[in-house]
Amino acid sequence: MSDDLELGPVDYLVVEFPRTDMHGEGMPLLVDLVERGIIRILDLTFVAKDEDGSVTVLDLADEGADGRLELSVFQGAASGLLGEEEIAEATSVMTPGTSAGILVYENTWAAPFVGALRRNGAQVVATGRIPVTDLLEALETTGSGG
Repeated sequence: MSDDLELGPVDYLVVEFPRTDMHGEGMPLLVDLVERGIIRILDLTFVAKDEDGSVTVLDLADEGADGRLELSVFQGAASGLLGEEEIAEATSVMTPGTSAGILVYENTWAAPFVGALRRNGAQVVATGRIPVTDLLEALETTGSGG
């Protein structure tokens, strides 16, 4: 990998929601993160899982056609990291009768930091994420939670 190339860590989210309750309230916040340079969307795919377990990849243009969701800004967000195998893995955890957004994004805020570390011989040897529910439980247990 070139020392000139600075990339931030890449994460993914699978967000499940009731099939009939897609209001898009989070979309402006997602656009804001992109516009402020905090993240770069690499892939964004919406899927639906029917009651029989079959999965359909939804077209972003169709999902925004009813005027409730403005998704056209995300059309073309496809890096190739999110293929059929990854979609199958993501949808395996979904509840039948729901939809989900699968988001792959680069943490662009971290790219200069990670680049500086690499140039000085450092390397990331582990990453992880603490689930919010675990964090809230720990804060409640220690009395630090609000």
